[in-house]
Amino acid sequence: MTMSKIPQATAKRLPLYYRFLNNLNHQGKKRVSSKELSEAVKVDSATIRRDFSYFGALGKKGYGYNVEYLLGFFRKTLDQDELTDVALIGVGNLGTAFLHYNFLKNNNIQIKMAFDADEEKVGTKIGEVPVYHINDMEEKMTGVKVAILTIPASEADGITNRLVDQGITGILNFTPARITVPGHIRVHHIDLAVELQALVYFLKHYPLTKED
Repeated sequence: MTMSKIPQATAKRLPLYYRFLNNLNHQGKKRVSSKELSEAVKVDSATIRRDFSYFGALGKKGYGYNVEYLLGFFRKTLDQDELTDVALIGVGNLGTAFLHYNFLKNNNIQIKMAFDADEEKVGTKIGEVPVYHINDMEEKMTGVKVAILTIPASEADGITNRLVDQGITGILNFTPARITVPGHIRVHHIDLAVELQALVYFLKHYPLTKED
């Protein structure tokens, strides 16, 4: 089954499953139950079983799931055998944190290069990632299809237009700006202030019970 036939909600949960299974594998665990998975990733068992059913019979009743098999399966499904190069635009506080973290600890996504206008940062390396001048973006980003935006909102439209012209296909937008792109480009907006506000709202109005 191709990813396009899987519900988007299921597709979004696959990286959660993958990360947990990867940790189990490092611990030497051979099998895991849907209940254990449920408690770890905070998704109910019925949803996990439904998610997994899209991929055929992955587990055995009374046995659970084979960790190594599942891990291999999801690695192929999520294209974890392929390395995805990412460019980071904007080396401020948040951008710098991303560069130090990078993503190779959990999967095969790697920030390959970063761009900024600050002359003190240009020409340096942060977290082993080279920082180039923003004016050199088109020249340096050959072949890179994914970008993270951690720039001031006022600059988002201009930079996005340049990324579109450069041939980018995916943008993870951490600016408050709601950027517009052609239909063939996927944008995920992550506004940390909004997410925090939503968390506080849910804490106040939808308090969790022990059963949840």
